[in-house]
Formats: sequence, structure tokens, C-alpha cells
Amino acid sequence: MKITDIKTYLMQVGPRPGMPAGEGSFRGSRNWLFVKIETDEGVYGIGECSGWPRVIERAVQDVTSILIGEDPSNIDRLWHRVYAALMGHGMTGTVGGGTLTGIEMALWDIKGKVLGQPVWNLLGGKFRDTVPVYGHAKTPERARELMDRGYSAIKVGFTGGVDIDLVSSIRDTVGPNVDLMVDAHGPSWMTATDAILVGRELEKLDLLFYEDPVAPENLDALQRVRDAVDVPLAAGERVSTIWGIRPYIERDLVDVIQPDTGRAGGITQMRKMAAMAESHYITMAPHSGSLGPVAEFAALHVLATIPNALMLERIEFDWSGRYEVVSPALKSENGALKVPDAPGLGVELVEEEIEKYPSDRNVTDMPTNENAYEPGTVGECVYFQTRLRRRARLRLTQTDQN
Repeated sequence: MKITDIKTYLMQVGPRPGMPAGEGSFRGSRNWLFVKIETDEGVYGIGECSGWPRVIERAVQDVTSILIGEDPSNIDRLWHRVYAALMGHGMTGTVGGGTLTGIEMALWDIKGKVLGQPVWNLLGGKFRDTVPVYGHAKTPERARELMDRGYSAIKVGFTGGVDIDLVSSIRDTVGPNVDLMVDAHGPSWMTATDAILVGRELEKLDLLFYEDPVAPENLDALQRVRDAVDVPLAAGERVSTIWGIRPYIERDLVDVIQPDTGRAGGITQMRKMAAMAESHYITMAPHSGSLGPVAEFAALHVLATIPNALMLERIEFDWSGRYEVVSPALKSENGALKVPDAPGLGVELVEEEIEKYPSDRNVTDMPTNENAYEPGTVGECVYFQTRLRRRARLRLTQTDQN
């Protein structure tokens, strides 16, 4: 069997006629990129590339020439061939990670289909038949809706600053038996000092984890937070490959690693990350904040096969079109997703639906979000800020946030 072609399917995720305002928009910037690797025996595999899909599409097209004519069963060797080719352009970041991921995911899909086995069975079998998921809430009412749908884990996300009173209100709403998480990612990012002040306020709210309290480039700042706050920490969604996640694990900076299933480097890289984390008693909860439905299937195969799986992030109600561009569609039950049993990844693209949403743009102008910045500074577009008037800014009221 030989690879004959690699096709890309880039689509815009955003509002359609009749949609509620803001549904799936991500400020109009969200794209999904799927790939299909075809072979001379008619078997094909699909994958998903995340990180910067419009740019990654060109990267996939660029490396296609070195994969044509190769045996798709040699997954690790082909991964290293592409990795070595990408390294000629510098250190592998988001674009390289997303390229490697989509291609390697599709190769695993091919192997599973050829052997008639789900990918999880090729990875050594599974620990679990279902994977717990968590949802997102920005209001107590939304948290209650998720609980009514069977979710027992909820994350409250912020950009720029953390509303302690809102988190406290949601904790009061969900009670002590629901796991609660806080995502503090910027920009504008908090300084280490402010992240510590927030973390100490969060200690009393019994969090499962406190995510991305400081900018990802500043691991020394993350160490400061780690040393000063008695709350489990989570990070890692922006890094690719085992070399990117390595310092988080070897320095014991976090309790939970969060590689993105669309840009971490592939299924094998995710498994290697999990093994590295396991040796430090660290769990894995993959990021899924901007991913499409194919990478979600891949995440289930990975999480089914590792002992230190915590849960999977789920953006289940972001855009109704996610259930139309692939088949079958995943549906959570009692706060969990069933691990697929079909050969390969167990999912197929619905190409005619994808074609309805041509890509328009894929960048987010973060400075338009005034709530992410100190009052009057949004136009400065700074990457991090000290929170002024700390008592007021670090304990915003719900009225201020809205």
C-alpha cells in the first residue's frame, strides 16, 4: 500500500441564518482543518490539524510531496520524516505541531481500517469504556444547565482577570459534589504576584485545578505560583511534542497536563506525554477549546488507553454545525463520552457539508475584548498587566463582569 494523495478541507466555524447571536463565532475567527490521506488500495484516513488552521493547510500541502509513495503503515518513521523536514524552518511550534498531528492521526485511521480494529486496540487496549468530560459555564444558570445535562465537572474561563465572586457563586450553585475548575488565560496575562493573590482566594473554593495562571513562556513565574498556592495547577495546551511538554513535567510545575489533540504532534506524541506525566504522578486532561469533531474522536482513543486520564474538555454546544460535518456525531451521556468501537478512529467527514463553510479569516483581535484589560488600556494591546486597584479588580462583581 502506498500514499497517493493528501487532501485538505478547511472550513469557517461561525454564525449561520437562524443561529443565536454569537454561536460558534469565536469573534469570527474560528476555523477547522481536516485532512484525508488516500492510498492506492482505496483505503483512506482522516485527521484534524489545530492551532492556526489557515496557515497549517499550506504546511500540509508543502510536506505532501515527501509522503507520496510512502507506506502509510510506517507511522513513526513518517512522523520523524516530516518532523525533520519542518525543523529546517526552525523550532517546531504551533504550525508544525498541527501539521504533524493531522497527518499522523490520519495514518492511524488507515492502520485501524486495514486491520479492522479501533485505534485504541492498536495502542494496547483500553482501561475504560467511557471518558468523563467537563463543560464551560460563565454564569450560575449555565452551570445549572450543565448539571441538568449530567455534567459533574465545570470550568469557568476568564480572559485577563478572574472574577472570584463569580467563581464562588458558581461553586455555591453546583455544590460540593461537582468538580470546579478555573481557567485564567490571557492576554492580558496576570503577573505572577497577581496570579498568586488570585490563587490564594481560590484555595477556599475546592478547585480541581487552576489553569494557565501566567503566560506560557514564563515557566519561572509558573514555578512561583506553584510554590505559593495550595491549588492544583494545569497547563500545556499551547505546546507541541514531548519536548514542549517536558519542562512542565520534569519540573513538576503542574498536576494536570493539557495537550491539544489537534496540535500536540499526534496520537503517539500524546501517549508519550501521558507516559512522561505518569512517571511524575501527573494526570492528563486534553485541551479541546477550539477543536473540531475529528480530533475529539482521537482524544477518546488516547484517553481510553492511558492510566492517568483525568477527563476531556468538551465544547459540546458551541456550534450546531459540528454535528453535521462528520458522521457519527458524539453525544455525551451522564457527563461522559463512549469510546468508539469502529475500525480506525470511527468517524468520517461529510464533505458536502464542509464545503458550505469556506474559510474567511482565522485570527482573533483580542484587544477588542475590553474586559480582558485594565480600564482604558485596551488600545495599548499589551501582553501582560499588573492588576491595579487590586481589591476591586481581583474581586469583580458579577455586575461589573456583565
